[in-house]
Amino acid sequence: MAQQPARTRTSLWSYLSVAGAFLSLFSGVGFLNSFGVFEVYYKTTLLQDKSESDIAWIGSVSMFMLYILAPLTGVLVDRIGPKVLLCGGSLGLLLAVFMTSLCTEYYQFFLAQAVLLGISMSFVTWPPVAVVSRHMPHHRGLALGLVISGSSLGGLIWPIVLQQLLYRTSLGFSWTMIIVGFIILPLLAVACLMIIEAPRAKVDATAIVGPANTESRQEQGPQEEKKADLSILKNPAFFFLCSGLAIGYLGLFAPFFYVSAYAVVEGVSSSMSFYLISILNAASLFGRILPGILADRWGHFNLMIVALAASAIVGFCWTAATNVAGLVVWAAVYGFTSGAVLSLQGACAAKIATRETQGTAIGLVTGSISVTVLAGTPIAGALIANGGYLVLSMFTGATLAAGSLIVGLARLRLNKKVLSVV
Repeated sequence: MAQQPARTRTSLWSYLSVAGAFLSLFSGVGFLNSFGVFEVYYKTTLLQDKSESDIAWIGSVSMFMLYILAPLTGVLVDRIGPKVLLCGGSLGLLLAVFMTSLCTEYYQFFLAQAVLLGISMSFVTWPPVAVVSRHMPHHRGLALGLVISGSSLGGLIWPIVLQQLLYRTSLGFSWTMIIVGFIILPLLAVACLMIIEAPRAKVDATAIVGPANTESRQEQGPQEEKKADLSILKNPAFFFLCSGLAIGYLGLFAPFFYVSAYAVVEGVSSSMSFYLISILNAASLFGRILPGILADRWGHFNLMIVALAASAIVGFCWTAATNVAGLVVWAAVYGFTSGAVLSLQGACAAKIATRETQGTAIGLVTGSISVTVLAGTPIAGALIANGGYLVLSMFTGATLAAGSLIVGLARLRLNKKVLSVV
């Protein structure tokens, strides 16, 4: 009876934290998901002397920073909570957007839109994800699916906003980025207010060590809490999960960066090609929510394996889409399947970890894929230059298929029964 108020308060702040995390990812990763618009715009205006691969490095390094700092942010959120990290990241993200509005040279875009934006996004992405995972232990798949769907909704809306401001008005690039910054500002401010740490489980020290040792136990507690628990690195299932996702992510983001450019090559108008990015992210929105609901019932690892395999099949079929109708269907299907991969990775990591190390586990998983995320899109650009989009299609499908098999090994390490819920 005495615990009922705590559960009610936790429930209220749990929902608010989910909403705040949704806004945070909408403003950060959702904006990054629109980089395909910048890829085409930079190539035709501000950075005409640079290759597609050179321009792709801006988005790729930004994504690398997002993932490489995940272990650090995961450990920090376990130790000091999300507030300081989220507020600092929000200020950095806004600074990056406003500084990008002043850029005219490649190195300036690289420093502002790749390095600073990527670092800041890591601090507004992973702390909210870790906090929501702790708030919703029994509905983790659904909760994280809703949170990650914020990045999909951002990937749906931001390309349209950018396309309208850049091509349908006389504002120009600088004012477009300034407007983007002032749109993001109130969203991140609300997110900072909504997201709070989940209440820690209280342990009665007297019941564990007896009255005589309670004082010494309490003195040791704070010292123990300050140590980062990295014991999960010894878990073989965790190793296979990290390895499988790292290989899968090598090709996962290629369509997000190059579907617009491919559409232009196939004769689709540039305006319609931008909408393909929005279509892909719109489908990803549903792909991040519906599989999360199913995963809570059928198993997070089971759904992750299916999502990777399905994404591989769609990736192999990329160049079969040669007209507007085919590209719309292809983008929608790939958006759905890849969205499931993106939403379930945190739930899979949290499933292996303890409650107290979930932030660290999620951070280590995302950090492990940072190198392949960094290399993936520039490799894709080089493949296009040397072999065309068919080679890129095979690369995308092969990496996702290999990732599915290796994550399958992680699932078998947890439970060898094929039909069990894992």
